[in-house]
Formats: sequence, structure tokens, C-alpha cells
Amino acid sequence: MLSARNLFQEILDDDESFRLFCSIAAGGEAQGGWENGRIAALVPESQRALAPKIARHGADEDKHGRIFNALLRKRGLQPAAVPHETDYTMLLEKYGIGLAHEQLRGEERLSERDIITYLAHSRVTEQRASEQMALLRRYFADHPDLGRAVSMISNDEDNHLAYCHEELLRFARAGHGRTIQRILRECALAEIRVYRDVSLAVMDHMGRILGWSRARSAVLAAGIHGVHAYERLIGWRRMVSLAPPARRDALGGPAAPEPGIA
Repeated sequence: MLSARNLFQEILDDDESFRLFCSIAAGGEAQGGWENGRIAALVPESQRALAPKIARHGADEDKHGRIFNALLRKRGLQPAAVPHETDYTMLLEKYGIGLAHEQLRGEERLSERDIITYLAHSRVTEQRASEQMALLRRYFADHPDLGRAVSMISNDEDNHLAYCHEELLRFARAGHGRTIQRILRECALAEIRVYRDVSLAVMDHMGRILGWSRARSAVLAAGIHGVHAYERLIGWRRMVSLAPPARRDALGGPAAPEPGIA
């Protein structure tokens, strides 16, 4: 039976597909860690109180990258080269979503508008990350190798999403509401396009590794296009709404330690 659980299980059971899955995840998390670290270093003086939270966000992303690499080592696998077309983070930057890497490599302080752009971009991408990790947590929380890792990463992603809601609402109360909504909508519509393209590319690579039939690949591709059509029509709205989070000051303390992955 073709289900999300069975699909994930098939990818996890094969060394080569698992290697690609973890390598893509680790690369994206490491890139997110670098971006947040640079943003924390360049925060404008008016928003210096945010710097420790942004740095904590980056430290969490770095930790997630190390966890995925540890999962590879546990299976005796080396990281794989990440195909360009599967690089979600870099493709978002290519489409001008978030802050440009050229800007982050410099030493000039960011503006408040830049911080709003960063938070709006993060609110959209963390929605995706939270949903994906919740799905993995539902299926594999009891898995002997993956369980602790996916549960911890899922909890971190929920914290990141709560933090974005809280900080964007603070900026909205300061009079930036219209700007926030415009940037959120732009980010959401671009993200769902990139997510579709990356999903198709990942499934194409997985299909070749696992020897999927053309019919099965076509069904999966149709499903991805169907999700995109729904998100393009109405699903994007879940990525732009703002509400006071149940988790307050979610990034106000120290990062959770990495789970032991021997």
C-alpha cells in the first residue's frame, strides 16, 4: 500500500536512500545554522535583545545537522553530495526569499526591516519544518535509531515556530503589521513553489535509487502536484497567520542537549 509511512520506511530501510535523505537534511540544517549565526552577529542596536534568541535558533539548526550526520555514522555511511535541485535552503535564497547570503557575509549592521524579513521567512519555513517533523515523530517516535532524534528535532522546530509568531506580533504591535503580512505572503507563495520543486527532485532521486516503477513515480509526482495546487489555492494561508503561541519565550533559555546516538 502506498502511504506516507510506508514511503518513509522504504527510504529509511535502504542505506543509499537513507544516506541521501540524511545528507539533504544535514546540509539544510547546517545552512540554517550559518544564516542565523550571521544574523545574530549583525542585529541592529535597536534589536540587540533578539541576538541571543537568533543565536539559539542557529545553534539548534547546527545541532540538527550534527544529529543527521551522527545517524549516518551509526549506519557506517558517509554523507552524500547534495544535488543542487534538492537544496531547499539555497533555492529559497536564489528566489530572493529571506536575506541574501552576500549581505550576511558582510559586516554592515542589518536594519529593522531586515530583521522583519528574516522573521517572516523563518515563520514560513519553520511551519514547513514543524509539520514535517511532526509527521516523522508520529511514525517513528518509537524507532530504536530515529526516535529520540526526531522527537527532539520536532520539539525544537515547534519552539522556533512559536518564537517567530511571538516576535512578529511584537513588530506588528509596533506598527509594522502591513509590511509583515506582505512579506509573509510573498515568502509563503515562493516557498510552496520551491517545496514542490524540491519534493519532485527528491522523489526522482529516491525512485532511481530504490528502483520504483514509472507508474509509482507518476503517482507520487501527481500527489506532490496535488499538494502544491491545494497550497497555491488556499493552504498558504496557514503560513501567514499570526497568533500568540502557547509556548512563550520559546528560545529564551539554553538549547536542549543532543540525544545520544551511538
